[in-house]
Amino acid sequence: MQQKECSRPRVLAIIAAAFTILQYANAGEREPLVRVATIELKGKPGTLDHVGADWTTSRLFVANEINDTLDVVNLKTNKLAKQVASQKEIHSIAYSPDSKRIFVGSGGGACNVLDGTDYTLLKSIPVPDADSVRFDPRTQHVFVAGENQIAVIDSKSLDLLATVKLPAPPHGFQVARLSHRVYVNVGVPCQVAVIDTEKNELVARYPLDADKGIGPLALDEPGHRLLVGTRRNPRLAVLDQDTGKEIASVPIPEGSDDMFWDAESKRIYISCSSGFVAVIRQIDRDHYESVANIATVKGAKTSAYDPTAKRLYVAVPRQMGKEAPEVWVFEPRSDRKSP
Repeated sequence: MQQKECSRPRVLAIIAAAFTILQYANAGEREPLVRVATIELKGKPGTLDHVGADWTTSRLFVANEINDTLDVVNLKTNKLAKQVASQKEIHSIAYSPDSKRIFVGSGGGACNVLDGTDYTLLKSIPVPDADSVRFDPRTQHVFVAGENQIAVIDSKSLDLLATVKLPAPPHGFQVARLSHRVYVNVGVPCQVAVIDTEKNELVARYPLDADKGIGPLALDEPGHRLLVGTRRNPRLAVLDQDTGKEIASVPIPEGSDDMFWDAESKRIYISCSSGFVAVIRQIDRDHYESVANIATVKGAKTSAYDPTAKRLYVAVPRQMGKEAPEVWVFEPRSDRKSP
């Protein structure tokens, strides 16, 4: 009898440990994103920068910065189709489906324009310290973040139309679809700079409490909300699109670099260099909550989101023991069929 009594705590401890393991396993199963594929690239260890896409032809464009190549991935086969060389310090890619041209932001000091079919260089347009690139389908203009400026390029004539001076170096930015505005994160001092795309001039500044860095930006235009990722004091700041007033704030992992708003699911996806994808849910346009931080690897800071296929593509630098850098493909668990 005494032996049985002495073994009871041991049994209870085993049961508790088993319950904890099961609890963590179930928590993993409930994660809002699940990795469904891994795409192998080519290249040495080092930085991968921003990811672009032509969803109509199922092509993903990866800025393989350490390799100085534009990596083209066939999303029908999930295979690397081509590496376009001589893209010095490549940072970002935008695609114009109408002109079938690829615009590459090169830190070497240019926006390189490539033929979207055979990838030959059509023109190199000087833009000092060129970084992020965005295409506006309404105006057919391409916007390139450069050294304290946004360059505006006609995607058909390839003429440099304007240069809009900014109060500080630009970081993430987005082109509005429902108004003639471009919203640019700049810093330091950190603020959102608002550009009128009809006049190509700065028309407003929204100060941000983020003195140690600012990262990506996304738009919820129907909700009139700007979604801004801050760094070092890492959070998602939600601003009123019309006034710049901060409405809400949610903690996120460090190193946010790309962000996407999915209007259908009311979810925000933020890829962070600290090794996570933050998933945040919009309760309503004034209230937000963290759903999960999905583990990736350190340095996996950039991504692209296909709003139709509901797939998130995360660029993963080459890891120790691996033969190449990769792209990890995630799907929302709620959108998957039950096994």
